[in-house]
Amino acid sequence: MIATTFSWILDNLIEIFGVISGIIYVFLEIKQDVRLWPVGFVTAGVYMWVFFGGKLYADACLQFYYLVISVLGWRWWIRSNSPNKTAPDSSATNKKDQLRVTHIKKGTAVVLAIVFAVCFITVWIVLDRLTDSPVPMADAFVSTLSAIATWMLARKYIEHWYLWILIDFVAALLFYERGLYPTIVLYLVYGVMAFVGLKEWRKSMATAF
Repeated sequence: MIATTFSWILDNLIEIFGVISGIIYVFLEIKQDVRLWPVGFVTAGVYMWVFFGGKLYADACLQFYYLVISVLGWRWWIRSNSPNKTAPDSSATNKKDQLRVTHIKKGTAVVLAIVFAVCFITVWIVLDRLTDSPVPMADAFVSTLSAIATWMLARKYIEHWYLWILIDFVAALLFYERGLYPTIVLYLVYGVMAFVGLKEWRKSMATAF
């Protein structure tokens, strides 16, 4: 039994590392800690490998998007939290210019909904017709909605937590289908932590003004 468990751990070492870094990522996200972005960069690199191995091609390509958005999010969060040294009242200006947690505007939400619909259908068709993916619709749904949610995180829209709650539980079912058991645990933890994150971000909105 011990030998079997040890062998399984060795065979899934990369995926287990991704699970650990992913949990750290969400913990930092809840705390609005800018270090979430470099951790997210590492996690994306790990899961690019894991998802290609599991024939989850859309999710694998999504990890490349995560690499890019991690750099952009890091830049946006650092820049918004950096003092404006040229302003007469540096501390006051810095507080005003910080990227705060806000509600998404209706116009932006509509645009994102359209982008999601177009990307979802496009990715679904590509996976269904051009790859050997066994779950093209679910893979396309999780990957495209995750891309939208991550962009919303980079802009600190609180509604991104609602998307993650949906994504995490749908993804857990998808990964069960593909036998990625450590990743199932990760996404179930993500789902629970998303509720915590939503609560904490609401508190930060209440105290921001």
